[in-house]
Order: sequence, then C-alpha cells, then structure tokens
Amino acid sequence: MKRRILGSILVVVMTVCLICAACGKSNTKALGEYWSADSEAAESLRSYVAKVTNKNDAENFIPQEDRIAVFDMDGTLTCETFYTYYDTMMFINFCLTDHPERVSDELKAAAAEIMPGYTAGEELARNFAKAYAGMTVKELYDYAVEFGQKQTDSFENMRYIDGFYLPMVEVVKYLYDNGFTIYVVSGTERTTTRAIVANSPISEYVSPAHVIGTEFEVKVKGNEDVSSNMDFKYADGDELVFTGEFIQKNLNANKTIWIEREIGQYPVLAFGNSGSDTSMMNYALDSRNPYPSAAYMIVADDDVREWGTQDWEEKSAGYREQGYVPISMKNDFLKIYPDTIKRSDIQYVEPEADANAA
Repeated sequence: MKRRILGSILVVVMTVCLICAACGKSNTKALGEYWSADSEAAESLRSYVAKVTNKNDAENFIPQEDRIAVFDMDGTLTCETFYTYYDTMMFINFCLTDHPERVSDELKAAAAEIMPGYTAGEELARNFAKAYAGMTVKELYDYAVEFGQKQTDSFENMRYIDGFYLPMVEVVKYLYDNGFTIYVVSGTERTTTRAIVANSPISEYVSPAHVIGTEFEVKVKGNEDVSSNMDFKYADGDELVFTGEFIQKNLNANKTIWIEREIGQYPVLAFGNSGSDTSMMNYALDSRNPYPSAAYMIVADDDVREWGTQDWEEKSAGYREQGYVPISMKNDFLKIYPDTIKRSDIQYVEPEADANAA
C-alpha cells in the first residue's frame, strides 16, 4: 500500500513538473540559505527573477543573453568596513611592510598618512599606480593574491581574501544558475580585482573578461616612455608592465561609461552599497532600458557581526526614494561570514614603517 501511495505521489510531482516545463514557467532555484526568512529584499529578488525568466510572461521575459547583472565589489560583495578597502590595505602593506625598497619616500609617507575616514578617490589611486610602476601585470596579480593571505586585524580567523559576504555569494550563484551573466564593476584596479575574484567563492561565476575596474596605464616593457605602442609589434616573451601612469578611477558616472564601453547594453540588475554606485544603479533603472530592471543597495548597519555604522532608517528611506531596494546587513543577512570568523575587539592596527628601508 505504501509503495502505491509513494508511486502515486511521484506521478503527481512528475506530472506537475512536466506541465510547468510545457507551459514555460520559470523554475528558479530558491534563494534563502543565508537570508532571513522575512527578508523583503530576498523576496523582491526572487519575484523579479521568477518574472523575467518566465517565457510565458511576454511583457517581462528577458532572453538569457540580455540578463546582465552588475555588482560593485568593496562593501557589496566583500568586506570594506574593516578600516578600509582591500586595495588600500594592499598599498599600505606594499609600501611600508612588504616592499618599502621599491617605492619612494613620498609614497611611504602617503601610505603612512592614510587614516580611517579617508577618501578613496582619484588622488589616492594615482599613488597606487606610481607604487606598482615597473611591475608586470602578472607580478601585480600575484602580489594581490599573496596579500589576500594576510590576516586582518579587525576579524579573528579572517584573511583579506575571506571577506566575501555569504549572502551576496549566494545571490551571485542564484543569478548565475538562472541564466544571468555576472559582471564585477569595481573602483579597485582591474588586475587586483581579477585576482580577488579569481580566488574567491564567486570565481566560477565571473570570468576575467567580466571584471571592470580602475585603469592604470600598461605598456610593453622597454617601451614605457614611448607615447604610443602603436608603432611596433608584440613578440613572444614580451612583458606587459605598469608605467606608473593613471588612466581613470572607476567610480560614479565612470562606472556607467565603462559598462557601456565594455558590455554595450543596459544591465537589468545592479548591486551596490554607496553613493559612488548610484550612477550604476540609475543606469540600470534608466527609462530607456528595454527590459524590467532593479537595483539593490546594501546598508552597513550591523555593528555586532561587522563594523557597520550606517543608520538603517535614514539610509533605507533615501534609497527607496531613489528607486533602489535597500538590504539590511543586520536584519536581512542571516549569516555574514563562516562561523569560524568573528569580529575582533579592535578594528585596525597601524603598521610601523621601516625607517631603515632604502
């Protein structure tokens, strides 16, 4: 009797599945392992994905090739609230701890002067470019990977590369599994961003070609002082090196420019965490976008598991007014990091510069 009942149930389930497949309804995978059960943001994303992947919903369906999702990195996918950004901490360590012999006293002073509350703007990015002058692209990539193995001061059992938010990793996988192409659009330099992404939990969902970041000038080694590399050919064994010159910081409206230049169309989903991401949000929500779109903004309001100081009421109200769906780290994120990672008692220990370094 039990076998007959189980068999009947199986037939019903299979029939329902076949009917759903035949009618073209979306069979989206659940999103919820690291999200609170009552998360409005998670429910909003589930509803959006179900709508745009339903072939029978002619008004809202988005063909798979046009399902473009763009993510900021620092503060959106990864931790940025432990003192400062990955790339800034990398610059400080490069100049003051790992390779003080390779940089000028001016750059050492610039690294030592960085304090909480600094501006991650173009001036600082120009110093980053100068610090890595003469390094090959591969050398900078490898150093970014090497730096990622260092332990942070502000979390116990966390290397810098371990700072990815579990709920946002889940979002990336969820979208990837539902036919979205994922781009990371970061204010961090592109090679460094590629190194971080390639050694992260989202590595299999984001290809190196889908990383857009701040640009430093690169030329063929031996031709750094030539105004253009147009007049000669790359040969087997040539090295591509950073010249020390700066091209563009990928923040604010620059994000939209590079999305257009490298992707060539409006994204339909955008995820960010700060004012420097709002241009990217607005680009996705532009009224000329031929497809339904949505934008999500993370609010760093968790001061127990994280170092967040933002006020949820104020931030969420502002984001809703701009048409974004706010995400509370405190209330929407069921878990932020693996159980082995805990917030430290202090946020940052300033490194001591080597006064005897050449």
